[in-house]
Amino acid sequence: MSTSKQHLGLQRYAAFLAICTLFVILIGATITSFQPPVPNVSVSSTIAAERVSMQQWHRISGFVVTALAIGLVVWLAAARKRGAARWLGWTALAVIILEVGLGESAAGQRLPDALAFAHALLAQVLFAAVTAVALCTGPAWDRDPELVEDRFSIRTMALIAPILVVAQVALGAAYRHKAMGVLTHIFGAFVVAVFVLLVGYLVVKQYPNHASLRTAAVALLSIAGLQVLLGFAAFVLRLLTDQVTPAVVIITVAHVVTGALTLAASVFLAIQVRRNIRAASPAWVEPRAKAVSS
Repeated sequence: MSTSKQHLGLQRYAAFLAICTLFVILIGATITSFQPPVPNVSVSSTIAAERVSMQQWHRISGFVVTALAIGLVVWLAAARKRGAARWLGWTALAVIILEVGLGESAAGQRLPDALAFAHALLAQVLFAAVTAVALCTGPAWDRDPELVEDRFSIRTMALIAPILVVAQVALGAAYRHKAMGVLTHIFGAFVVAVFVLLVGYLVVKQYPNHASLRTAAVALLSIAGLQVLLGFAAFVLRLLTDQVTPAVVIITVAHVVTGALTLAASVFLAIQVRRNIRAASPAWVEPRAKAVSS
């Protein structure tokens, strides 16, 4: 098998693992959405039965993702992939082992709020890591980057963006698992959304003809914008009803899944920025200084 075909196969495998991970997140979000926001509100027997069935699917899919993650690490080692791809693969495997450990420790019973929060957050981090592996293992990654100069400290801002998104995802998981109120999550959403949209806008504005940077920035802008709209819709629905309705479940699950996509898109942009934008060189400033002094 040629090197390019081997890399393409590895990328497709990582992409498939990312899709499976997103499916696990979707099931987990559905299970959480079946819980009423108010403890004293009861749910129907049908919803309770559906929740038990979803828990079984969640457990099975978790084992499948674990097996696929082990296969990814083995394939990365066999392909002699080093650097970011290999470290991301090992990170994904470590996270999924923690995820399975948390899930199995609570088999047949509800996780404590703190552990449930960690379980939800790690799933989002896992998806972002596997998505990044898919990016770093593609044939396009073997080509030389199209280097451009840094402007407005975009390199630093792009690195901060996924950190802020992780923090916001953590706030969302904490709210869903009753570890904190909704106001902190809403305030964090406003701050993170403004920063992420600013970073995406600056990349598109400053590098309109750079295909890799523009694609990553547009993807982040689109997904983050959808995430804000879904968050607003979920908040309004929670204000209107305390019952577990199909609309509440669908919007809440879509909000959680889009949050995972937002985190992955922010990591995707950060990788592309760090790869294609070089730090501003003092050599570009010195001629100006000499011209002023003369």
